[in-house]
Amino acid sequence: MATKPVEHAVRIRPATSGDMDILGGFGALLVALHHELDAKRFIEAAKSTPLRYGQFLKSQLAEPDVIVIVAEDENGLLGYAYAASEGFDYMSLRGPAGVIHDLFVDPGRRREGVGRMLLEAAMAGLKSLGAERFVLSTAYRNETARSLFAAMGFRPTMVEMTREADEEG
Repeated sequence: MATKPVEHAVRIRPATSGDMDILGGFGALLVALHHELDAKRFIEAAKSTPLRYGQFLKSQLAEPDVIVIVAEDENGLLGYAYAASEGFDYMSLRGPAGVIHDLFVDPGRRREGVGRMLLEAAMAGLKSLGAERFVLSTAYRNETARSLFAAMGFRPTMVEMTREADEEG
């Protein structure tokens, strides 16, 4: 599927505490999307999810190794990215890396290049923090995201597998 042209000039900027109501809503949509892809694996969005997600992202704004950025145009916020420069993670068998935790674009504005812009800006920010490698995770069934990440040079390195305890093997 081809990328639609961006209708209005998109600007990437650091998120502010004033963005949190909208970002909390975007976070809730991200939770809901994952739950829709695999309801047994991913938590369901609750009524409190937008507030709690927004509070969490707000708590990250002052962290020196964290990047929370937004994409906006003249009509408002279009999406956000949340990433962090992290050290060794022995549970993931990973050395220091820039970890992209969230990348979200408003469903009505997808396929316009906004996600790519956010990801490029997040990686540039992580690189300025010293990251020599970038890692991210995406839902296995999220083919759109996987295509974007592959097109931007990410390669598959791990596959999470889930099984319910009450199922037969």
